[in-house]
Amino acid sequence: MTTSHLFPILATIDSPADLRKLPEAKLIPLAEELREFLIQSVAKTGGHFAANLGTVELTIALHYVFNTPDDRLVWDVGHQTYPHKILTGRRDRMPSLRRKGGLAGFPRRSESPYDTFGVGHSSTSISAALGMAVAAERAGIDRKVVAIIGDGAMTAGMAFEAINHAGDLKANLLIVLNDNEMSISPNVGALSNYLTKILSGNLVAGMRESGKRVLSHMPPPMWEMARRAEEHVKGMVTPGPVTLFEEMGFNYFGPIDGHDLPTLIKTLGNLKHLKGPQLLHIITRKGKGYKLAEEGPVTYHAVSVFDPARGMNLGKTGGSPSYTQVFGDWLCDMAEQDERLMGITPAMCEGSGLVQFSQRFPERYFDVGIAEQHSVTLAAGMACEGLKPVVAIYSTFLQRAYDQLIHDVALQNLPVLFAIDRAGLVGPDGPTHGGSFDLSYLRCIPNLVIMAPADENECRQMLYTGFQLDRPCAVRYPRGKGPGVPVQQEMYALPIGKAELRRQGKGIALLAFGSMVGVAEAVAEVIDATVVNMRFVKPLDEELVARLACSHKRLVTLEENVVAGGAGSAVNECLAARGIVLPVRNLGLPDRFVEHGEHGEQLADCGLNVEGVLQALAEDVVKELTTRVLQPLEP
Repeated sequence: MTTSHLFPILATIDSPADLRKLPEAKLIPLAEELREFLIQSVAKTGGHFAANLGTVELTIALHYVFNTPDDRLVWDVGHQTYPHKILTGRRDRMPSLRRKGGLAGFPRRSESPYDTFGVGHSSTSISAALGMAVAAERAGIDRKVVAIIGDGAMTAGMAFEAINHAGDLKANLLIVLNDNEMSISPNVGALSNYLTKILSGNLVAGMRESGKRVLSHMPPPMWEMARRAEEHVKGMVTPGPVTLFEEMGFNYFGPIDGHDLPTLIKTLGNLKHLKGPQLLHIITRKGKGYKLAEEGPVTYHAVSVFDPARGMNLGKTGGSPSYTQVFGDWLCDMAEQDERLMGITPAMCEGSGLVQFSQRFPERYFDVGIAEQHSVTLAAGMACEGLKPVVAIYSTFLQRAYDQLIHDVALQNLPVLFAIDRAGLVGPDGPTHGGSFDLSYLRCIPNLVIMAPADENECRQMLYTGFQLDRPCAVRYPRGKGPGVPVQQEMYALPIGKAELRRQGKGIALLAFGSMVGVAEAVAEVIDATVVNMRFVKPLDEELVARLACSHKRLVTLEENVVAGGAGSAVNECLAARGIVLPVRNLGLPDRFVEHGEHGEQLADCGLNVEGVLQALAEDVVKELTTRVLQPLEP
């Protein structure tokens, strides 16, 4: 897509070294080209959109001022790093973004030396950058380390833990706080830009350090008075953040307009030479330069393929609802019936399907920000007082609250329902967002009931079943749509720990969990196998498992979870405990991180499509026959 005709300046940039050769006057037209390139590129591939449009100028300024990759840029989450990828030698590979074998949607160390830290989950940048700053100091390397973090990521406790530690260490670290939720008045912005350039300059920095040296010999009351005077002067311009960050050991600068390239470059240039912990607060606009994204930054946070001239097709799509929609509808219906229900989400209202609930039951809706640990313990506290909390969370994010899940919920046997979305593989978002491990890390926790629906209606009924229990329960369901089973309005409880025999066959019994039931049924039509929709991972239907083991020659378990410690392992443990010996094949995700691509491609790579399962069964038969033939030859 890139040609010297369409993007004459951008076409000359194959690395930040090329960028740093440009005169500063060419940077603003470069930003215009980069933003247009980004719009055209993401429109063809899909991906994160609005946040990337908001960091065009910031990315140019960072690579222009700092000597990357020797100076380290550590991006948070990674939603805003497409301009970074484009400027660091990956421009011509952008058509492969999030596709099998192509560029990842997030920074990856294996992809580029400019990706200094792999991310995907929020609020890790400051901790990682601090570690790099400590390592540079220990090695005697004069290197600048910059953490770029969004205001949303600052809602996580981990970010403040890192800031607290960095301030205590007096580390040579710069944090750029990218605040894209605020508007900035032209008058206030101009004044703030001017003051920040002054405050970050060598003169003021020198005066500050000289003042500290002089006052260090004065009595403590005079030192404290001077410190408070400085905070007061700065607080008149930017109250709030100044006191917060300076009390934690950082010199605070800002806020400045994050789309004002000359000011960004001047300020970053000044800060580059300052030692110790520094924080620059910038204001940007999500979706900058694309009107529809500016007006709807949440809608255009992540996009599928679209026509830039018309925008995304936001009309209702036909067909069956997604699992997320099934959950959202159930939550509202259940809330109508039981006023004790409370809905909790760690900053994933839209993604987890809580928009309708938040509008209909605002007093019972709690978005806690990017604070997964807090969301779980908040639910535990509610449950202690007789409420019935439902925590809507992605499988990959529940990993961050594992201790709270065990200690605060399960140990106390509290009735908290976990609606776990994006269980299994998630396609283009790749391994950072895949729900590959939840069955393994949940199954070992006492008191917890775990269910996996085979279809949309079963998902609704499992949610209802879990809500009725007086103990912790998890319902894990995949991204996207199911097989299209109509959802019954009437809700009913399933018998706990009981599986469903879907098909009676011969020889082989396929024990399928959740999303793998459809695959198992298709396989069974080819080989005339028995199919069981296991429904419950915990408690397992042990009686049925034992009965099938005694009436079949082989059992095969199928799950969209890692084999290690997963649902298949539960079946193995059941058989071993009963002294039942027969061939068992566990099919699931392999012991590796599954790379991004379309969901169907990922399943095929893991041998979890129909062809892959049939091939695995054929290999088992060949091995068994080979063993029988060779057996007489053994001494």
